[in-house]
Amino acid sequence: MTSSQPRRERRRLASIVAASATVAAGVLVLHPGVATASSHREAPYITSDPQVDNTDVYAFTSPDSAGTATLIANFSPDQSPGGGPNFYPFATQARYNINVDSNGDGKPDITYRWTFRDVDRRGTVNHGTKVAGSLLYNDGPVTGLLDSNLLYRQTYNLDAIRFDARGRATTNHLLAGVPVAPDNVGKASFPNYAALTQQAVAKGTVKTGPGRGIKSFAGQRDDPFFLDIRVFDLVYGGNFSETGVNSLGGKNVNTLAIQVPKRLLAGGGNPGRNPVIGVWSTSERPTLRVLAPTNSAPRTSTTRSSDTASDSGAFAQVSRLAAPLVNEVVVPANLKDFFNRLTPVTDHTVPALVARVQDPEVPQLIEQIYGIPNPRAVPGGRNRPDLVATFLTGISKRSYPPAGLDLNGIDLNSNNRGVPSEMLRLNLTTPLAAAPNRLGVLGGDKQGFPNGRRLSDDVVDIELRVLEGALLPHDNRSATVKNMVAGLGDNVDSNDLPFLQHFPYVADPHAG
Repeated sequence: MTSSQPRRERRRLASIVAASATVAAGVLVLHPGVATASSHREAPYITSDPQVDNTDVYAFTSPDSAGTATLIANFSPDQSPGGGPNFYPFATQARYNINVDSNGDGKPDITYRWTFRDVDRRGTVNHGTKVAGSLLYNDGPVTGLLDSNLLYRQTYNLDAIRFDARGRATTNHLLAGVPVAPDNVGKASFPNYAALTQQAVAKGTVKTGPGRGIKSFAGQRDDPFFLDIRVFDLVYGGNFSETGVNSLGGKNVNTLAIQVPKRLLAGGGNPGRNPVIGVWSTSERPTLRVLAPTNSAPRTSTTRSSDTASDSGAFAQVSRLAAPLVNEVVVPANLKDFFNRLTPVTDHTVPALVARVQDPEVPQLIEQIYGIPNPRAVPGGRNRPDLVATFLTGISKRSYPPAGLDLNGIDLNSNNRGVPSEMLRLNLTTPLAAAPNRLGVLGGDKQGFPNGRRLSDDVVDIELRVLEGALLPHDNRSATVKNMVAGLGDNVDSNDLPFLQHFPYVADPHAG
């Protein structure tokens, strides 16, 4: 194929390669009969506990507040808007964290932690014409987060946990008892859901300290990850007629978002000297769960679902996510559960993990199935220093000289500790792009992925091209192959709903 061939044929061949990459991800991740998206249920164990399953992480300079950064972590994948009567609450016995490494040592310097509490009146409603023990989420139109018609809601506390050089923690309580944005049951129940979104944005009110200038949000949102995953229908319909549709269109997720002044994130409070931060999210569960015996009777009419089980013991990490697609596409199947329990500081000590970054399986399968040469065949490609920089160290002139730019390498910080670890790295000093490009750095937009991740970044197209060698120098493959790599993608280039122009930026959830 040459660049003079028709655009349709070029895109069809690009879809073939994209399909093979998606097949590779599916073979590694999915159980038989499970059709789900990348960064959604990425490891076997977490499929049984979707409430605490990380789906995606985002980190970017706030487009309407350049002195702040916004960090977003999504949980609980594949939510059908009509998933009543219980819908999709946050887990009250879990801890949800967004972690920030400010010096590159692979350890959190600050952890923002959300914990949740139920406010459930469905078993106690008995006034007027209302029926005790209602099955409804709400028994009338809801116009406010504290509306009496809202029978079930959640609140959360937000803490900032800072760690000193010795790992000693200091906890600052930022917010308490903040209402969670409810699940969007339907238009009759929530006639103006957008208003509830803004009511759920909480602001730090303290004048000094780690809570000054922050904004926080917790609640249901539209799933902002866009891609086509119909590879499971005989590889895009058997004739590649099934591409270009957002498979997550119409699906919701649970979102935690925080907007923080950059000085609170940078090492020493100085983004100029320490511009690069690493971001990842985790969730934690108590190590012990005891189920109630069969036929155990409800204690009272106000018995809650939590009476079914009790949790105790120390908390253990059960899910972890930073850059998209890493656990799905890079980590081998036998290490996926282990990776979810692993802390970034130990990533570089796991030979099997580092080896897979150096020689990922997706390009091997593409070569095997479609005959597209593996990028490791080019000079310098065997060890894939481009992927080490992309996923483990960040990109700088020192960490990966062929890139020719200082982007988000951990060595750009004056307090650099230099531990390779898998994180989503963001340079806080990169100027806002006047015209953001969905392909991020590959499209000439230095503010986009892999320099952090914006909601509009097309990470599927970006990562497919990077895995196939888009960042490798001295590529001696044919012009045909280079053209195919340059056009890789799933033909889904944007989200199904427009993103908000203000915090929390993620679009309102689809109505049930």
